[in-house]
Amino acid sequence: MELTWVAIAASISMALGAALVFVFAVKRDYFRDIEDVKYQVFWSDTEEPADSTKETKNASRPAKCN
Repeated sequence: MELTWVAIAASISMALGAALVFVFAVKRDYFRDIEDVKYQVFWSDTEEPADSTKETKNASRPAKCN
């Protein structure tokens, strides 16, 4: 019976902790731009890599074998 009360207390404390984290996130305005986040995965595909000129120069040269 004691283990049941420990489990109930643990679940209530976890629920209270989750509610506090949610309230903290809402107050800090973490949910203001939620639609833009789902497109961040595709932004890296549209941006050109910074070292693209190095890659094209090195790709035209044959590799050295020792």
